[in-house]
Amino acid sequence: MQDHALTDTILEDARWEAAALPALAERAARAVMDHLAIETGHEIAVLGCDDARIAELNAQFRGKPTPTNVLSWPSEDLSAEEPGGDPLEPEMDELGDIAIAFETCEREAQEQGKPLADHVTHLIVHAVLHLLGYDHVRDADATLMEGLEVAILGKMGLPDPYRETDGPQGL
Repeated sequence: MQDHALTDTILEDARWEAAALPALAERAARAVMDHLAIETGHEIAVLGCDDARIAELNAQFRGKPTPTNVLSWPSEDLSAEEPGGDPLEPEMDELGDIAIAFETCEREAQEQGKPLADHVTHLIVHAVLHLLGYDHVRDADATLMEGLEVAILGKMGLPDPYRETDGPQGL
């Protein structure tokens, strides 16, 4: 384990403090890095915001002016060329940035009947995997990424988020 924080969390919405986002983000990010055996002196910036802010970011960077649960911006493109292949190892200290929206996450957790902390942990794991070059656009990549999410969350004592069939998945 490292003695420095992997995540630097900025809370624009005070509700994230009550939801313990800084601790959840750190634990989830570290679980990803440990599972993938990536030595880390890396850093990830996490923004805990509201739906209005994430809608602005989604419009600016993806052309979709609507709220979403989580967004990620990798510092470098580590994606595999072949579908289902392993991404490249990160070379930069800064892995990238993540933004997560309170209202959307809270609504999705309620719709899916799960604790907010569990849903947020899954979304942070998902976003960190994106920063590391994993994706779910191509079927083979989705299978790889979802398998990693399930394994990492399982090690953290959390259930498989893809086994549930009630409510939207939101990813």
